[in-house]
Amino acid sequence: MARGHLHKFGGSSLADADCYRRVAHILLTHGHSDDLIVVSAAGKSTNFLYKLLNLRDTGQLWQEELQVLISYQQTLIEQLLSNEQARDLRERLSTDKSQLISLLSLEERNEYQISHVVSFGERWSARLMAALLRESGVASSHVDACSILVADEGAVPIIRVDESRAKVQALLAAHPNERLVITGFICANSQGETLLLGRNGSDFSASLIASLADIGRVTIWTDVEGVFNADPNKINDAKLLKSMSLAEADRLAKLGSPVLHSRTLQPLFNTEVSLAVRSSYASHTDFTLIAPQSSSASAPVVTSLNEVVLFSFKATADVEPLLALLGQAGLSPLAYWSLAQHKYELAFTLESQKQVQALLSRQTLELGIEELQVQTDLGLVALVSADAELYRKSFARLLSRDAKPVYQDGLSLVTLVPQGQVSLLTQKVHRRCAGPRMRIGVLLLGVGNIGEAWIDLFKRARLGLNQDLEATVELVGLVSSQKAFIADQSVDLDNWKQQYEQHASEWTYDSLFAELEQLSCDEVVALDISASATLTLQYPELFARGIHVVSANKLAGSGPLPFYRELKQQLCNRRLFWRYNASCGAGLPIQHALNDLRNSGDTIEAVGGIFSGTLCWLFENYDGKKSFSELVLEAKGLGITEPDPRDDLSGRDMQRKLLILAREIGLAIELEDIALNSLVPDALAELTLADFLARIDELDAELLQQYVAAAEQNKVLRYVASLDKVGGKLKAEVGIQWVDRNHPYANLTPGDNVFVIRSAFYQGNPLIIRGPGAGREVTAAAVQSDLVHICRDLLQE
Repeated sequence: MARGHLHKFGGSSLADADCYRRVAHILLTHGHSDDLIVVSAAGKSTNFLYKLLNLRDTGQLWQEELQVLISYQQTLIEQLLSNEQARDLRERLSTDKSQLISLLSLEERNEYQISHVVSFGERWSARLMAALLRESGVASSHVDACSILVADEGAVPIIRVDESRAKVQALLAAHPNERLVITGFICANSQGETLLLGRNGSDFSASLIASLADIGRVTIWTDVEGVFNADPNKINDAKLLKSMSLAEADRLAKLGSPVLHSRTLQPLFNTEVSLAVRSSYASHTDFTLIAPQSSSASAPVVTSLNEVVLFSFKATADVEPLLALLGQAGLSPLAYWSLAQHKYELAFTLESQKQVQALLSRQTLELGIEELQVQTDLGLVALVSADAELYRKSFARLLSRDAKPVYQDGLSLVTLVPQGQVSLLTQKVHRRCAGPRMRIGVLLLGVGNIGEAWIDLFKRARLGLNQDLEATVELVGLVSSQKAFIADQSVDLDNWKQQYEQHASEWTYDSLFAELEQLSCDEVVALDISASATLTLQYPELFARGIHVVSANKLAGSGPLPFYRELKQQLCNRRLFWRYNASCGAGLPIQHALNDLRNSGDTIEAVGGIFSGTLCWLFENYDGKKSFSELVLEAKGLGITEPDPRDDLSGRDMQRKLLILAREIGLAIELEDIALNSLVPDALAELTLADFLARIDELDAELLQQYVAAAEQNKVLRYVASLDKVGGKLKAEVGIQWVDRNHPYANLTPGDNVFVIRSAFYQGNPLIIRGPGAGREVTAAAVQSDLVHICRDLLQE
């Protein structure tokens, strides 16, 4: 039966006697009787051995430092083992000391002898850990990796895989049901001479031996809990990743992750071996599992390098052969850019600079390389995920003009920035792309016809909206004039009516605000799809609680000027948004147009139009043959008018809309500053609805008289709102106008709205916006548009 697990412990996990005991406890509680263990040198032993070599080479005294190192090992032995086991290791240590003295006493040492000196740290760790396990009553032996890993020499030893596999399998067969503690970092050539596996060599030893032994899991026990979605030393809310694919881990390692090294991961490709990264200081906590065959993308990870080197040059030949040569030499760039005029930029780690420069020098003639420049004042920021493409837009939005364009491969997004910007950009990318998705809760105030139409629209648009925004926008509340339902886990859009009926309860503003305070949302946007004056008066409280507002309700935008100014001031006091395009023109982009004109430097001189679909319908259909009152009753029967037609005929609604537009272009006026010529005579204005309908024919004579008089001048009647600057004075009014038959106000589709804008840029040929100005679908669309704009604003850095 194949062995299931290999554990690897680094030097920081073996720094003192308590660390050794902790490791032994992990092996006894998390392992099995036939586990393999790979160990590094204890603490800083390897650095100490290099120090001894340096002292010897520079002619300084090294004997005293050697004794310090030997004493450190002796102390570990005495603190961890009983007399019998300790005696054996002390004798071996004495022999090792003699051998080290002999090697250090040589006038010169070859590379094999130097490697042999450096390798003692791993040998001591393996012996001591195996003895400590035996002390705990389990079968255990130490193994010198030079006896099982055979390599050809090179800049980094190249493992003879088949030969090494045979040796590993033979070792395992000879030691069934026994824990084997193997030295990391070292191997041997075919003559048995010691070779070093280089940087992160012990981790590489672990993954290599696991692949040769056909082991299912290798765990790298270290001083961190695993791989985080950002460096937890730099990002306070960095989160531990539970899992990631081997391909993602490899790309992250190549981009400078301090936890993983790409070479460690290479033996795991095309195997079934998974790799776990765990903390030996907190073995009970969660960890990261790297799965070799995983096809699902992990959460995005943000990584950075404070220093990189950028090579810039022109090349007459294609750059692809150069990239292939770099890859063969193990020097693939972190990122590269192909620019105009055969210019190229390639980014590398600082450690690679000399090797890359040498390779470029060798290829100068063949590739026609010229104008080579080397820049070392840049840093790197990258995002790694198999779904990197999904984050490209957000990543790119965060880049300043000093940043390199986004480089993208299948697994990452990379940019270079001046070194002083690395930390800030890393934080921004993490917050925007790798941190928790912003959750935006939507509170619907008004669940009537328009509210229902908006829910239908939101249900269709939500998935695409969330993907586009890279945020979560959810409906969290439904409020009518009588009952409210707040759902922190979001309203079920497929069954919202049933949820509302079952769970909604009577409410007050105090209770509603208290419930909203408990929502686990980053932001809340209230959609006011009501005509409630009471709700309008609560806008200051909504803003005070940081709640953004979308208004189809006209009463706030057309309220008293001090109240309106107070609302606008609250928006300036903090990052709050209030949009109300649906309050005038439904889905027509009239406010967008006015703002665009002002932003362009234009001066708006006049705004006018027919802002009521009901009044448009009435006057487009009024031809003098059928009385005006008959048309009103017909429209009421079709549901075109309000339940009380005087709400339309009074012109008050158009007056409010004109006030909203006037304020939008910067005019500080009140509702009373707009003259109102109502179609309802004073004698009919205060009657009950029934009495008004009984006397509605009293409207007819005046309107017929005007119709005939206008027709004699080849004009038609229209009920119009107009705002104009005449002689430097403002003239604003709402009422009947006689207009030419070719005027923009004539020949509308019954029910349309039309807006006519005259400005410095649009004089003789005014800007006209025309279309449906009422209706549940277009109003709901306007509300949705405002909601999306607010969401986008909230997501801007």
